[in-house]
Amino acid sequence: MDSSLVYEALDVLDSAGASYGDVRLEQHMRESITVVGEKPEVIRKTESLGYGIRVFWDGAWGFCAGSKLSKKEIKKTAQNALNIAKASRKASSQKEIYKPCRKIKDHYTSPVEKDPFSVALEEKLALLTGATRALMKNKSIHQAKGFSDAAKVRKIFASTKGSFITQEITRCGGGILAMAIKQGEVQIRSFPTSFRGNFATAGWEFVEAMKLEQNAPKVAQQALLLLKAPNCPAFDDATIILAPDQLALQIHESIGHPIELDRVFGQEASFAGTSFLRPKMRDSFTYASPHVSVVADATTPQGLGTFGYDDEGVPAQKFFIIQKGIFRNFLSSCKTAPRLSGKNRSNGTARAENWNNIPLIRMTNINLEPGNWDLYDLIEDTKKGILLETNKSWSIDDKRINFQFGTEVAREIKNGKLGRYFKNPVYTGITNTFWKSCDAVCTDRYWKLYGIPNCGKGEPMQMMHVGHGASYARFRGVRVGSANL
Repeated sequence: MDSSLVYEALDVLDSAGASYGDVRLEQHMRESITVVGEKPEVIRKTESLGYGIRVFWDGAWGFCAGSKLSKKEIKKTAQNALNIAKASRKASSQKEIYKPCRKIKDHYTSPVEKDPFSVALEEKLALLTGATRALMKNKSIHQAKGFSDAAKVRKIFASTKGSFITQEITRCGGGILAMAIKQGEVQIRSFPTSFRGNFATAGWEFVEAMKLEQNAPKVAQQALLLLKAPNCPAFDDATIILAPDQLALQIHESIGHPIELDRVFGQEASFAGTSFLRPKMRDSFTYASPHVSVVADATTPQGLGTFGYDDEGVPAQKFFIIQKGIFRNFLSSCKTAPRLSGKNRSNGTARAENWNNIPLIRMTNINLEPGNWDLYDLIEDTKKGILLETNKSWSIDDKRINFQFGTEVAREIKNGKLGRYFKNPVYTGITNTFWKSCDAVCTDRYWKLYGIPNCGKGEPMQMMHVGHGASYARFRGVRVGSANL
């Protein structure tokens, strides 16, 4: 990428007297592989290269993007962005506030042992077909799938404040799925979690470490076991323990989204919904029980929401969202933070899916801090309950209050021991009530990090990669039932 091009655009903005402007020059590479049975179903590679230019002019914004990499074209795009900002100013009676980050010059590269784009396609296919073949050793498995995805982005960020930041971030992941069918009933078991597996800011070594082929027999066995298992019984006040992979999505939907400050201000109302939180709730609202502490951490090693700088040039940060049950912070940007108070600055959570998108407030790694329980002690301490694992479905209202989640599998806990398997389990709750009912979180021995690569937000829709870490946690008085009842 020719870094000199960004200065051509900034010269246009500076010469016109823009209050602020920035340029993101980005190259994106992605590869997706799906194996069904022992045959490749999808092998897809994509690449894009372009730039997005933002301009802040007298309290109004303009944005324009382009993919023609010449001085003439990037100057033209910068002028178009400036014209849009001026037109926006005429159309608006109110001026926005923007507090850009200080001048930063730096480079960030995510740690990678095996560049996935340097690994031969044959090697990747061999790993995935080895796993699907192991799934199909059990003749009762109707369908076996293996997945892998890899992405790499190279970014140059430059602003009229003098910042110049380069980043190279590599992401990788994968997983397997076994589908069992009997008499019209379908049961699915996934590994290491559902929806195309787990992902991290890492290289191909992350996929290899999953040991998909070695774990395949257990996955197939559980899929068949679920066909024979009874439906999950219904309880109005059950004690449940959520496994880390299910808890990751619970965190995502009922904590991660409500704390996005643009939702709080109603800027996402028409599509993704708003939030039940309000600015005055900071430092006073009891979001959860004292056992619950949640951090936003864009520096978590291998987190899918890990980076060096966000797309406004703000450094990656770690801060409390919930501290021993008390709500502490929103996710903010240079645009939204000043609306909280004149002292507030962005905490570095504005990111764009691609060069032709504007940055939005997005989750980084929203992690539940470990507690002090051993899992076996926690199960032994639970006289009657249900262990729920691996998300299957979810639903939550547009203010993030009322939710329902379904999981692939449940285990009965009786007299402090794991017992029968149940199929088609669902549980429901109210966000604040649910998190207040948490009375135990397991130690870091059981803490696992999961990556969600397809969090949707914005109009037009932008997909973003975010992460969530959690240990097993217990909740009291939860309504539980079966999707088939």
